[in-house]
Amino acid sequence: MTIISVSLNEIESHTIRALENHGAASWVAKEVAKAVRVAEAENNKICGLYYLDSYCKQLQSGRVDGQIQPEVAQPKSGSIYVDAKDGFAQAAFSKGLQSAVESAKENGICLFVIAHSHTCTSLGYFTAQIAKHGLIGIGTTNAPACVSPPGGNKPILGTNPISMAVPSPNKTVAFQFDQSTSAIAIGKIRMAAAANEAIPEGWAIDRDGNPTTNAEAALGGSLLSSGGYKGYGFGLMAEVLASALTGSVSSINAPPLKTTNDEPHSLGQSYILIDPDFNGKKDQFSEHISKLSTAVEHQPKARLPGSKKKLSSNIEIDATLWDQVLKLASSQPI
Repeated sequence: MTIISVSLNEIESHTIRALENHGAASWVAKEVAKAVRVAEAENNKICGLYYLDSYCKQLQSGRVDGQIQPEVAQPKSGSIYVDAKDGFAQAAFSKGLQSAVESAKENGICLFVIAHSHTCTSLGYFTAQIAKHGLIGIGTTNAPACVSPPGGNKPILGTNPISMAVPSPNKTVAFQFDQSTSAIAIGKIRMAAAANEAIPEGWAIDRDGNPTTNAEAALGGSLLSSGGYKGYGFGLMAEVLASALTGSVSSINAPPLKTTNDEPHSLGQSYILIDPDFNGKKDQFSEHISKLSTAVEHQPKARLPGSKKKLSSNIEIDATLWDQVLKLASSQPI
């Protein structure tokens, strides 16, 4: 494998061109490319350029609509509903965010939901944007079933991630987490299978419900919830908020994410925006966050999640992957 260094500006601009070249409107391509840029900057390889090829192929096949205008509605003063209409989640989120922020600041809290969208990939990308508006952001989404309930052997839940981002007084992210409710993201299992590598026990079971360290057997069986019943409960919570509440597809019925020709993803996301100044005591909130941060950082090897991210303007990328990106961004679709 040959590794090369590529700037974030190049990653973003080539992603925009690739998406436009395969059927996305310019504004949609820019919103998706921002998310790809952040994922690569944070070394989140699964949610970055790794997805670009499938985005482009699914644009061409019509599985995702890159031209659709999301429909934004405000059913109640404290809720914003966006129908993505089988378009990209990033575009739908961008259309509804400002209304959701205004609602949260007016009411103290807002429920902001996205329905019928393409996969959002990194949920933390969205909750971080909420925190940068000075609000607490809590998010959930679901995914195709790959997690069985404790004691079972048939998948009923997806990796169903949850995320939370907390603002600092200057409207940056004080800390955040973004984690699957499964023991591990399924992408890690797929990568292990491709490399013919074993996986740790506790990640998955085979089709008969037996613990396995074989990645291929895990893909034929199911993942386990993180922390057993505790993770299972959070996975169910994510399913209810992302699917039942938004009217989007359930994990059980969700189609595979990366195949070119299939039904649209039609997934949902729910975000809860909370104004720390809901009672006029924002300084009190900021003081608590500051004390919490100090208490954690007093311990040399401890940190609040996401609080000390080291971002680089130049990213190390597999040369083969970058060559694929260049082809996708060329003048003729491939």
